[in-house]
Amino acid sequence: MPDQRPHPTGAPQPPPHHPFADLPQPAQPVRRLRVVVADDNPVVRAGLTALLSGRADIEVVAEAVDGRQAYEAAHQHRPDVVLLDVRMPGVDGISALPHLVGIAPVVMLTYSRESEIVQEALRRGAGGYLVHGEFTADQLVDAVRDIKEGRPHFTPTAAGALLAQLRRDQTPAPPLPEGLGGSSSATAYGIPTSAKSHSQPQNPSQPAHFAPHPAPPPLISPENLSQMQPHVGQSSSEWTSGRPAAPDRSRFQLSTREAEIMDLIASGMNNQQIAATCFISEKTVKNHINRIFAKLHSTSRSEAAAKWIGTAPDTRRGLG
Repeated sequence: MPDQRPHPTGAPQPPPHHPFADLPQPAQPVRRLRVVVADDNPVVRAGLTALLSGRADIEVVAEAVDGRQAYEAAHQHRPDVVLLDVRMPGVDGISALPHLVGIAPVVMLTYSRESEIVQEALRRGAGGYLVHGEFTADQLVDAVRDIKEGRPHFTPTAAGALLAQLRRDQTPAPPLPEGLGGSSSATAYGIPTSAKSHSQPQNPSQPAHFAPHPAPPPLISPENLSQMQPHVGQSSSEWTSGRPAAPDRSRFQLSTREAEIMDLIASGMNNQQIAATCFISEKTVKNHINRIFAKLHSTSRSEAAAKWIGTAPDTRRGLG
């Protein structure tokens, strides 16, 4: 008969050894970040969906063609982030924005670069403002992830609008801590009080521009995808840096379809994503790319993209 006397110390006995403890435990499923994409342009929607869905941690749960559909999709799917265009038929993005921010964080993803639109979007609750052509594919993905965590993102045009508004704002600022901002400390080191601010706009009646150069025209037409530049850098600080003027692409002599595919290459898409966006086969995509490389005198996607957006060393001197 087994000994059923209590343990002398009164301590509970350890649980029996699990027979499968040495086997690898099943991995916990990673919860993917759920996104709603709202844009009236079907090519933009398809391209954004393909780009975001290609990331293991992101899932596009719905697409919308206007603000009303965006609200209905957000109400139904409860996404983590909404990507919202400004100008859409029916209910536009600015009108839908205050109703969407109560459901999920919203980042404006748009061609609209007017400073008053940027300011109104942020006033109505947008967590970020990205202008097509001012960010890379990877930066867009980083922005979507960060917006979910409450970290805002702005491309140069939006940052410039905010800076201009801040400089124009006449609301009295709260007092600085003692010892900061006094004119006496500046004059003591030889800085004249009459010196004008280097950052002050030359024409106060015009909104200040973040970059010293005028904003370039869109990299591709609104009928094409998101005008995202190729991967030229990862740092978010590059979003607020100056950018070169749009290159003259007429000399490349690409057909309309070839130019569209080159834009998608520059956005960071692979052949499978390009084929899905353009509704053609991957073999047709490869044939187009071969002709594009020949016309751009390039041997790789990165070289062709650099020439296409004007960052290649030989861009200003002509084809290499």
